[in-house]
Amino acid sequence: MTARMKIDFVSDVACPWCAVGLGALQEAMARVGNDVDVELHFRPFELNPDMPAEGQDAVEHLVGKYGSTPEQIAQNGEAIRQRGESVGFPFDFARRKRVYNTFDAHRLLHWADLEGRQLELKKALFSSYFTHGEDSSDRETLVRVAASVGLDADRARAILASDEFAAEVREEERFYMSQGIRSVPAVIINERHLISGGQPVEVFEQALRQLAKEEV
Repeated sequence: MTARMKIDFVSDVACPWCAVGLGALQEAMARVGNDVDVELHFRPFELNPDMPAEGQDAVEHLVGKYGSTPEQIAQNGEAIRQRGESVGFPFDFARRKRVYNTFDAHRLLHWADLEGRQLELKKALFSSYFTHGEDSSDRETLVRVAASVGLDADRARAILASDEFAAEVREEERFYMSQGIRSVPAVIINERHLISGGQPVEVFEQALRQLAKEEV
């Protein structure tokens, strides 16, 4: 019997471990196959909610926020790149020069969920930023990325030119903060079970299989 499972994937499009975690989760879902029917939703979390419109140099940001040295940043980036490669996600940190505000991206993701295109948009936004080094706060870039996954470009542009879905995104951000989420990715299964961080495929697979037994 197929177990039904709801997964809320709390994350930011500027979070490299979130891209790794999504790749690992999708591989785990593929491994369990028809044993689990997953309803997947992406929930908003901003790593840098106060980031100005012009963004900030990526190395400068990491040095200031985490106290890392440029050498440590390079080493961490290589580790992330290798993890991404293992789950089919290509990072190119040489192209990712700056860190940007991601609030508008989250507004489009909220809309994409209503349109049944949220997974496609989430993956495209990850690729836009981490593979191609594009500005994740630039509205025309966001419109183009949305259109690339089959969403209406004019509707996307209209949303971004307004405050539409801003209140909904803020409300969801406050909710998950109130639940103790302080770092991402945070993968919440059936609103009860939390898996934190960009875990290996095997961790997600084991959790899905175990919880599937409980749900049947």
